[in-house]
Amino acid sequence: MSTNIESPGRPSRRLPESAVPEGCPAWSGEKARLWARAQPPVWVPVRMRSLHLLALAMVGLTAGFWLANSRDVPPALAALVPLHLVWTLARPEALRVSGPVLTLVLAWYGGTHDLPILVGFLLVNAAWALAEFRMSARRMQRMWAVSAAEGVTAVVPEGVGPLRRGRFLIALGLVLAALGGAFVLVASGWDAPTDRREAVLAGWFTVGWGLTALASGRLARRRAAGLRGAPAPVLRVLVRDGANGDVEVFTADDVAALRPMFTVTAEEWYDDDDDEEDEEARLLKEKEMEALLDSLDADAEEAAQPGPLREAVLYGAPYDGGELVIVSAPEDARNGADETRGDDTECDEAQGGEAQGEGQREAPEGAREPESGGRSVDEEFVVESSMAPVRALSERAVRLRIAAEKARARRAAVYADRRAAAADGLTERLASGAVRRWRAGWLDWAVCLVVVLWAALMVLTEGGGWRYVPGVLLGFIGVLLLPRMAAWRITADRDGLWFNGLRGARHIEWDHLMTVRCEGGELKLDSRRPRFGSAWTVHAPRWGRLERRLGLVHPYERTAAEITAMWQDAALRPTETSGERERGRALWPLGVVLALVWVAALVLVP
Repeated sequence: MSTNIESPGRPSRRLPESAVPEGCPAWSGEKARLWARAQPPVWVPVRMRSLHLLALAMVGLTAGFWLANSRDVPPALAALVPLHLVWTLARPEALRVSGPVLTLVLAWYGGTHDLPILVGFLLVNAAWALAEFRMSARRMQRMWAVSAAEGVTAVVPEGVGPLRRGRFLIALGLVLAALGGAFVLVASGWDAPTDRREAVLAGWFTVGWGLTALASGRLARRRAAGLRGAPAPVLRVLVRDGANGDVEVFTADDVAALRPMFTVTAEEWYDDDDDEEDEEARLLKEKEMEALLDSLDADAEEAAQPGPLREAVLYGAPYDGGELVIVSAPEDARNGADETRGDDTECDEAQGGEAQGEGQREAPEGAREPESGGRSVDEEFVVESSMAPVRALSERAVRLRIAAEKARARRAAVYADRRAAAADGLTERLASGAVRRWRAGWLDWAVCLVVVLWAALMVLTEGGGWRYVPGVLLGFIGVLLLPRMAAWRITADRDGLWFNGLRGARHIEWDHLMTVRCEGGELKLDSRRPRFGSAWTVHAPRWGRLERRLGLVHPYERTAAEITAMWQDAALRPTETSGERERGRALWPLGVVLALVWVAALVLVP
C-alpha cells in the first residue's frame, strides 16, 4: 500500500474533539491484533467480485442441467446447485439450508457407485464447511470489536441522513424474482422435454437470484437500521479514501498507513432543501459545478491515488458483512483553515470565541461540547454511512493489493511513455487547419469479429428452442453496441467535435469540452454540458509493454493526443467547417442489418 503520508508520525487530517464521543477508545494494539487474527483462513472466500459470481453461476448451471437431464432431478431442486455456489460468496447463511437439502437430493437421485454424484456431494459439503468457517469468524470479529469498545456507546449523529441502505437490492430482487417466475410459467409449456427442463431450471435460478438480492437488501437494511435505533459501540480509527473509491480503515496507531484492517463503501448524505433558490444562486451553483469538474479532470492520475489519512470514529462493531457509520475529518481544508488542529494549549486559547451559528451540524450524542473557534462544526467533520458490507483484509489480501498497486504504477509508466510518443510531431500534423477525422480501424473490426464469432458459437451450437433465450439477449446487446464499435467516427472542425451514433451525430463545442482521455484500452470524451448526455467511449484491447518494445502507438492514444492538442491550443484547431456527410451518418441502418442477419441465423441454422 502507498505510505506517502503528508505528516509523518500523525494523520494529516485531525478530527475535532467535539465530534468524538466521551470516553471513545482508540482501536489499536492487542485489541486490533486479536480482531485481525479472528479473520477466516486465506482459503475461505470473503471478497467477491461480479466476475467470480458469474463464473460460479455458469459452472453451477452446467452441473444443474446435467442433474436435470441425466438424473431426472426436478428443475426446482437442480437450481439449488448454482445458487449454492453463489451463496458461498454472497450469502453464506443460506448454505445452512441449501447444504442439507442438496446432500439429500444427491443421495436420493444418485447411485451407490456414482462417481459424479460423489464428487458433487464432496463439493457441496466443502462449500458448506467454508460458509461455517466464515460465519464463525464473523462472530469472533464482532465479539473482539465490541470488546475493544470497552462498553462505550453513542447514538449516530443526525448528519447520517435517512435510511437508504438496501433499497436498490430490494427492488432488483423483486424484479428478478418476478421475471424468473414468469419465465418458469412460459417455459413449462414447451414441447421438447430437454429444452423445457433446462429453461425451467434457468427460471428457478433467476427466481433464486432475485430472492438472494431481496434477502441481502433486507438484511443490510435491518443492520443499518439497528445502528440508528440504539446507541452503537464506538472506536477511534484512521481512515482514507482508497484509489478505487472505498474507504480504507486503519488502526489508530497505524499513522504510516501500512496495514488496512478492512474496506467499506461509504457515502455522505446531502440534504437538498434549497428548492426556492433565486436565479443568482442557481448560476453560482452552476459555476461551482463547472469549477469542480475542471479540478477533477485537471489531474486524473492524482485522483487515482489514495487520499490523505484522517482521524475518524466508527459507529458500530466492524466485522465481515457488518454495517457502519463513519464520522471523519474532511479530506480538504475549508474556508482557508489549517489542515491540522493545533496543540491542546492552542485549543484552550481558542475557547471563548464565536458561538456556533445556525445550520451547523450537531455533534454526536455523548460527545464533548464543541470547542469555540473560527470554523463551524459542520466544516470540521464528515458523516458517512456504509453502502456495502464491511470486507476484512487478510495479510494475503494486503500483499495482493500492494502488488496490484505496483503493477498499476508500472502500467501507468508504460502508458505515459506511449502518450509522450503520440505527442511527437503534433504541431506539424495539425498545422494545415483542415477538417480532421478519426474512425474505427482494423483493431476495432477485429474485436467485433471476435465478439460475433463468440456469440455464434455460444448460441447457434444449441439445438431446439432453448437457443432463442440467449440468442435474443445477445442479439439485442449486439445491435446496440456493434454498429458504433465497427463504424465510430470523430470529426473535428472549427465549431468543435462531432460524434456519429445510432440516432445521429452529437456535438461538443471546443469551449464545452471537459474530458479527453485514453486510459488503458478506453478512449473517452465528454462535455461539461448536461444535455450532451453520457460520455462518448470506445474500447479496444491493449498491450502497453509490447507497444513500447515495438515502438508502436495505440490508435486511441494518438487520437487522444491530437484532440487534446487542438483543445488546449486554438491555433492548432481546424479553420474550416465540416459538412453533414463528413460528420458521419446515423448508424441505426447498420443495426437493422445486423438484427436481420442475426434473426435469419437463429431461424435457419439447424
